[in-house]
Amino acid sequence: MQRRHIFDTVRSMLGRGFRRSEIVDLDRAVECASGNADACAAQASFPSQIGPQGIALIKRFEGCARLRTDGLVEAYPDPGSGGAPWTIGWGATGSGIGPGTVWTRAECDARLERDLKIYARDVALALGSAPRTQAQFDAMVSFHYNTGAISRATLTERHISGNLAGARKEFARWNKASGRVLKGLTRRRSAEAALYSA
Repeated sequence: MQRRHIFDTVRSMLGRGFRRSEIVDLDRAVECASGNADACAAQASFPSQIGPQGIALIKRFEGCARLRTDGLVEAYPDPGSGGAPWTIGWGATGSGIGPGTVWTRAECDARLERDLKIYARDVALALGSAPRTQAQFDAMVSFHYNTGAISRATLTERHISGNLAGARKEFARWNKASGRVLKGLTRRRSAEAALYSA
């Protein structure tokens, strides 16, 4: 099997060069297709779904805030901006969520479950075939769920390169909203870094 031809073909299909993690992934896929059982096993063994510890961390920091006396949950403004993005339930944002939005607790739980699949997929794609533990993956999904920054964060680059101590330190840099340090974000980043190192 000619590796160069495969890489050139995929590069042409993409219409751009490769990211570092994509090179590692494609190389491992070629190895796996060539019958290298170790490459196939390594690719399949890394977590790609958030586990119970990660879900618990997200729920602890997101909280199902603004629970009304009638048992419904009400949207609230972003603590950093005092307005958009409006949030409801376990940190859900987006179209249709604003002042006056009200959900049941079941709607909040269902939205979290749906969103976590998306955020876990994003993290798995960003990490590619870089080795990771479930705790590291969970911490990074929590980070991405809150920041949306997994594809551009130095944290991701450091993890992929194997600089785990450097990656752990990167969590602390993401503790600001609208340019202000927020205590809640500082506590969350600290908890994510601790989980990452567990």
